[in-house]
Amino acid sequence: MILTVTLNTALDVTYTVDALVPHRSHRVGEVIERPGGKGLNVARVLGALGHDTVVTGFVGGATGAVLRDLLAPLPPRDALVQVAGNTRRTLAITDRSTGDTTQLNESGPQVGAAEWAAFLRTYGELVADADAVALCGSLPPGIHVGAYAELIRTARAAGVPVLLDTSGEPLRRGIAARPDLVKPNADELARLTGFREPLRAARDARRRGAHAVIASLGPEGLLAETPEGGWRAAPPTPVRGNPTGAGDSAVAGLLSALAEGLDWPGRLARAVALSTATVLAPAAGEFDAAAYAELLPRVTVEPYAATS
Repeated sequence: MILTVTLNTALDVTYTVDALVPHRSHRVGEVIERPGGKGLNVARVLGALGHDTVVTGFVGGATGAVLRDLLAPLPPRDALVQVAGNTRRTLAITDRSTGDTTQLNESGPQVGAAEWAAFLRTYGELVADADAVALCGSLPPGIHVGAYAELIRTARAAGVPVLLDTSGEPLRRGIAARPDLVKPNADELARLTGFREPLRAARDARRRGAHAVIASLGPEGLLAETPEGGWRAAPPTPVRGNPTGAGDSAVAGLLSALAEGLDWPGRLARAVALSTATVLAPAAGEFDAAAYAELLPRVTVEPYAATS
């Protein structure tokens, strides 16, 4: 079983308009709702790939009830912890004329000390049966910035490999707890390390405690800095579309390939193919299965010099 943690779940809403023009009224052509937040997106992709997956984190209020109803028929199993506050919404507005997407994100509900304690009990029970754990996304109000570091230490004590995908101070604190893998984007790495060059930044992040670093380079693919060496992986051609959830699909690709025993080039090829197929999908957090199958053998994975 793969466990994904989304402390700040969301109801993802996608609006499609013919053309997004500031200061104008728009008629929405299509509305799609999906249970979201980074870890839920990861779990949904893992489920589509055939992996047994459990989701946990926080959910609450009327929006949370809608999220759980949408989650119920999907493969990931629901182990979310109820809170008094209302689950946040994220709004993606897709412009048909350009293919671009504008994203609006709420901050999330306030989480109290008793609710955090209830989550820790649930997390501890789930980790004991997990083959891998993914800790994903932002922290809701009320959760301390060292929360991910605490969860990493719990997973490591149980002997379970853990992936961290967050940013800012939670990323800084989390890396110091020595996760097996972190997956920031280039900007997040630069803010963490002070280095704009992704390879130098990834190597610095490893020195700070991460066992392996997979840096997202956006449409240019991924850079991997691992104990076994380094690689760059790129899609065969640039694509345009809705990037919402593309990074989460990359995380799902890495976790599923790890669970299946693939080597680093195989993991990176799957991650890039899945993230690119997600950009091509019409709804946030989904991936185009046909595009994924076509892209996978065409992803370029090239090694660079071993870690110094």
